[in-house]
Amino acid sequence: MEGGGVVSSEKQNAESTTTSSYTYWVREVKQDAAPFPVPRKIAAQDLSAGSNHLGSAWNKAGTWEEKNLNKWATERIKELVLSVGSLEFSSGKAEIAEVSRCTGDAFLVTVRNKKRVGYTYEITLKVKAGEWLVDGEKKTFNGSLDLAEFSFGELDDLQVEVRLNEAKDLILEDKERIRKDMKMFLKPVCEKLHEFEAELKER
Repeated sequence: MEGGGVVSSEKQNAESTTTSSYTYWVREVKQDAAPFPVPRKIAAQDLSAGSNHLGSAWNKAGTWEEKNLNKWATERIKELVLSVGSLEFSSGKAEIAEVSRCTGDAFLVTVRNKKRVGYTYEITLKVKAGEWLVDGEKKTFNGSLDLAEFSFGELDDLQVEVRLNEAKDLILEDKERIRKDMKMFLKPVCEKLHEFEAELKER
């Protein structure tokens, strides 16, 4: 009605519908209300209290946690393999001089407060200053050892492929003899990789 203070019931219903379409509540901070949680830095006593806990300090529930160990694993594999040094054979000698390729992944997984480790790698080793007696003369040959992809617990099945450089003039018999000698590096290299596995388990 014009000039009056009465609003039609249709208009009141429309306004009620519009204002009640979205409803939400805002917590009013009162004097007796509990305060909001404040972030707290982990202290040394928190770490010592959970000394039997594996994994990060934040993961006390022991849920899935994975840690990347690639940097440590790659450097350690190179260091261990290079420590093999040189070998002497019945008709020659050779030395592992360089790890030209070392690629892969290593990890530590903590789940349900239990630790598991694993890795997958492949490496190529350069063999230099190899001297063999060929036709009564000492000749020098370089080559490489390719160790195909290997994983945790599979070292006993590890295979190596030998590639010779500067061996075009060699007869097949001499090539096979030199390759056979160079394959003797597999045993000491495998022993070093077993050391790597043992250290990985202690991470």
